[in-house]
Amino acid sequence: MLLSHRYKFLYVHIAKTGGSSLRAALNHLRWRDPMYYLMFPCHKLSGFTGHTIATKLPRHAGVIAAKEMLPDNFFKSLYKFAFVRNPWDLQVSSFHHVQRERPKMLKGITDFNEFLKYKFDLERPFLYHIDIASKPQTDQLIDLHGNIIVDFIGRYERLREDFTHVLQEIGLPDLKLPHKQRSKRKKDYHSYYSAESVDMVAQHFEQDIRLLKYKFE
Repeated sequence: MLLSHRYKFLYVHIAKTGGSSLRAALNHLRWRDPMYYLMFPCHKLSGFTGHTIATKLPRHAGVIAAKEMLPDNFFKSLYKFAFVRNPWDLQVSSFHHVQRERPKMLKGITDFNEFLKYKFDLERPFLYHIDIASKPQTDQLIDLHGNIIVDFIGRYERLREDFTHVLQEIGLPDLKLPHKQRSKRKKDYHSYYSAESVDMVAQHFEQDIRLLKYKFE
């Protein structure tokens, strides 16, 4: 999560949706924000206490964390945005991420469809909890009543265009959007899937598919 007091925005960072590139584009703005010079020592102090004083919002925290921690009027004044990704494409990205970063957790599994069976098996919850692309993306966008409370939801599939829209909304000039964490995976996610796996993702991410209007297409 990225908060700017000067430009009054809150970026809710959902994993594997281009967030590293977005943060790289937005991070330099913090040096123009007078509040950052107060936030920085507070963040360091929070680290010394194991973040128990909650002065730093976790990178992948849901918007509800900010809503509960920030003064209500200030929270309402922020332009709150996030980016999401097709759940079927997201799982392919997740597969390659775990292969690259935590291959030992896969127990020798190299097939994507076997990975999904292994991942969603609740009798082996350790992988489910390690893989940050396991929970619905919309869980990070809703309040305690299930209402979406961000102002704009961008799409990974049109990252550049939607990021330009965000910049216009918060009154910033066009910023360069670097391509961070390039993947060597095949671009077409369809080729990874069996019919069973398509249904598996559809069931597990039903909330995302319904609220975000994604399809396997």
